[in-house]
Amino acid sequence: MQTDVSPPPVKGPPGRPAWLTETHRRVIDALLALTLTAATLSFAEQYHPPGWPPFDRTAIVLCLLVNVPLAFRRRAPVPVLLVSCAGLVTYTGGGYQPSANIWAPLFAVFTLSAVRPSRTSVAGACCAAPVWLYSALATKVVSPEVALAQVAIGIGTAWAFGATLRLLGERNVQLAALTLQLQREQAARTRQAVTEERIRIARELHDVIAHHISVIAVQAGLAGYVFASDPPTARTALDTIAGSSRDALEEMRGLLHVLRVPPDEDADNGQADDPAPGLVRLPALVRRVEAAGPTVELTVDGEPYPLAPGPDLSAYRVVQEALTNVLKHAGPTAVRVSLDYRPKELSVRISNAGPARRHPAAPPGVSGGHGLIGMHERVMAHGGMLRAGPTAGGGFEVAFTLPRSGPVSAGGGPDRR
Repeated sequence: MQTDVSPPPVKGPPGRPAWLTETHRRVIDALLALTLTAATLSFAEQYHPPGWPPFDRTAIVLCLLVNVPLAFRRRAPVPVLLVSCAGLVTYTGGGYQPSANIWAPLFAVFTLSAVRPSRTSVAGACCAAPVWLYSALATKVVSPEVALAQVAIGIGTAWAFGATLRLLGERNVQLAALTLQLQREQAARTRQAVTEERIRIARELHDVIAHHISVIAVQAGLAGYVFASDPPTARTALDTIAGSSRDALEEMRGLLHVLRVPPDEDADNGQADDPAPGLVRLPALVRRVEAAGPTVELTVDGEPYPLAPGPDLSAYRVVQEALTNVLKHAGPTAVRVSLDYRPKELSVRISNAGPARRHPAAPPGVSGGHGLIGMHERVMAHGGMLRAGPTAGGGFEVAFTLPRSGPVSAGGGPDRR
């Protein structure tokens, strides 16, 4: 099972549409410069009030000097603004009708404010304002007050629109970076969830296989030993092997079912699965272990109550692993499994009277190998405590507690016996 947890790629620079390439931007700027130049030349040629010099070749060249640099407004905004303002000052100083070339400096101020920091754009606006004021006063039709108002409104509006566009672009960049960070964090959480699920499934498979294979091994040895001398006992051992094999297949099939089938599929098909392993299945587990030789006494104190699905499964697996260790290390012996349903916690003890082995690879306070480490991890994951070790009589005891909390499952504890 593979899960794609990589974040989707981000196309294009952050804050810019993916389709708007640098070539597209240059084409747009060139079309803007060409359109504004053509409109200015057409207006200056047709609108010629009395008292102004004719619109000659020099005026055309100066108009080109004012408007054509806009084709480079994004790549070199400061030089474009300076050249455009210089062309307008020269055009106005030559005595030509000044109202024809007022728009190019506005576009230059807008562009500078949109692509450069506020300090640079404010300096550019302060440079363009006197040029616009000179052009307005040169028309000789407005008062200085009106000219100042025109400059404040025109230059101020162009600068404000550009600054707003720049802030929006920066915010888009920040949002794109934040989105990418969230995607990476989500991918990391997904990878962690997948890893935890694989660890849980590996632990489940370990418990299932270790328990059932131990039962099968013991029963197979017994059947071979009494095959000729005691056929009924050999037949009983073979029946136990068959039952353990079926149980192992069913539990492994359940684990694979979790991986392959959506949670609602069985409900849609009207199928009902067997109950998940839990304390309600302890009597069947005890019968299987007793068939392998040990004598198991199951006692329940207190009024049984249902546990949450996680603690219920963990309690069952810990008891299963402890009984499996009895089969491996103690052989036929007397085993006692006691459950104490206390008001706030469940206390479980599994003890045997046979020989015990101590494995050095256990965590602090826990004796045993990987099986006991798995028990400890299961109990600690649900806020419980576990201790395991040899007893004074030469046996071995596993004792743990699980808190009574969380949502409850449909099952419950085993029947009192």
